[in-house]
Amino acid sequence: MIEFHNVSYGYGGKLLLGELNLSLLPGSFHFLTGPSGAGKTTFLKLCYKEINPASGHVTILGKDARFLSRDDIALLRQKIGVIHQDSQFLDHLNVLENVALPLTVAGRPRSDDDIMELLQWVGLGEQAYALPQELSGGERQRVALARALITSPDIILADEPTGNVDWEMSTKLLHLLVELNKMGKTVVIATHDMHLIRKAKASVQTRVMRIANQRLQLAGSDL
Repeated sequence: MIEFHNVSYGYGGKLLLGELNLSLLPGSFHFLTGPSGAGKTTFLKLCYKEINPASGHVTILGKDARFLSRDDIALLRQKIGVIHQDSQFLDHLNVLENVALPLTVAGRPRSDDDIMELLQWVGLGEQAYALPQELSGGERQRVALARALITSPDIILADEPTGNVDWEMSTKLLHLLVELNKMGKTVVIATHDMHLIRKAKASVQTRVMRIANQRLQLAGSDL
C-alpha cells in the first residue's frame, strides 16, 4: 500500500527522519509512537504526499509519488482518509455538510442517505444537523472519522485521534478503527498512548513502529 525507500526528511538544516525503509501491507494495522517532536506527523504527511522527502522516495498504492501529477495526487488522496490531530471544520456548515465536503471537492455525487448511515455508524445520527461548535471533543473526533471515510478510502491515517478525549471515548474511537481494519482497511495510528496500544492487542494484530533518533524502529507483531 505504502512503501518508503531510503526516505529522509528535514528542515532548517536539521535532519528529522533519516533512511526510512518500510512497507505498509494491505489490511495491516500499525501504531506509530515516539516522543513529541520526533516526526510522527511528518511521517504521516509523507504517506499522503502532503510533503516530499529530501531524499529517497515513497510509493503510494503502487505509484511512485515523485512522478504524480496534481490530478493524480487528488485521485490518490480520495483513497487515503486522514484524521488530523486538531480537525478543523467549517463552522457555518452542519455535521452532515462537513462530512460531505470531500465528495464536493472531488466532484463526486452526494447521497445524504449514505452520509446519514455513516454518521449512525460512528454514533452521530442525532447530531447530523448540529453545527461543529455545538459538539463535544469526542463528537468532533467522530465527525473527523466520518469525513475521512466518506470517499471509501483503502488507507486510514490517524494523527493522535484520541489525544483530546477521555478514556471512554478513546476506547470507542479505537473500536471503530479496529472495525475498519476488519473490513480490510489499512490503518495507521500515531499516538503516544501506550494504554491504547495495549487495549488494541486484544482484538487486532498490530505492528508497532517507533521513531527515535531520526530512525524508525519496528517492534514485533505482538505487543
